[in-house]
Amino acid sequence: MVTLLFLCAYFCAFSFVLGLMPMQWESRPTLEALGMVPLASKRKRKLSSVFFAASVINKPLCKGPVRARLTKDLAVARVNLSPEEFFLVKEIGVFLILMISYPSVSSNFIFGWIAMGFVGGYMVPEFWLKGRIKKIKGIMVKELPDAIDLLGLCVNAGLDFMLSLKWVVEKSTPSVMIDELNTILQEINVGKTRRDAIKDLASRYELPDLSTFSRTLIQADKMGTSVTEALNILSEDMRISRYRRGEQLALKAPLKMLVPLLLFIFPVVGILVAGPIMIDFMENNPFANVAGGR
Repeated sequence: MVTLLFLCAYFCAFSFVLGLMPMQWESRPTLEALGMVPLASKRKRKLSSVFFAASVINKPLCKGPVRARLTKDLAVARVNLSPEEFFLVKEIGVFLILMISYPSVSSNFIFGWIAMGFVGGYMVPEFWLKGRIKKIKGIMVKELPDAIDLLGLCVNAGLDFMLSLKWVVEKSTPSVMIDELNTILQEINVGKTRRDAIKDLASRYELPDLSTFSRTLIQADKMGTSVTEALNILSEDMRISRYRRGEQLALKAPLKMLVPLLLFIFPVVGILVAGPIMIDFMENNPFANVAGGR
């Protein structure tokens, strides 16, 4: 009964705040109005518009540093959601956890169940987002030396930096690093300076290799030195650093294998070796004859 009261109060507050929020947004001509979007895309747009309208209630929660952090994390993770929509996903997760675990909850654990639902629904999307960011950063670090090599080859062939960047973006297979280089190219084309575009890339991902890449290009641009020499030196340094990271992972592998070795392999070996001995000892106990002889 207490659970139903909590849920009713939550949905009443949700509906009340949703009713106070303005639902009228600026209307602009879209491709849908011109009939240039397929039917499946129109349905997706309708679902996303409903989702966006429901997420308006979370607008007071997404302000200041919270909004800045979520906007940056969602952009790095390549998740096409706004901070309000991400909060709505958390709220849906809370509701689902509470509903799924409700049949197995006793009356004595009602407050713990509610706390567990709220914590689980809030933390699971955060863990998923952090894991996705870590995966994308790993891909960036892995693909950066190859992208620098391609840029260096194009510059050595006689192209300037912008034409080399355009050639690498157009001719390479789509990937995370190529998409970021394409973003840099588009930002420069719309008026942002080369330094600011490269600096924004480094600040968005906060990776040491990307920071070194941006700092090298910015210094070469400021000092007027050759970009070719800078890219060649940078490519060699990136290769060496990737080789050292591989060595570091190889040295960590025995320590990581130690835990499953102790937990799963050694007990099985012990059972296979000592099991027959223990069975034979239980069936033919020599100490039983000694005790009977006495």
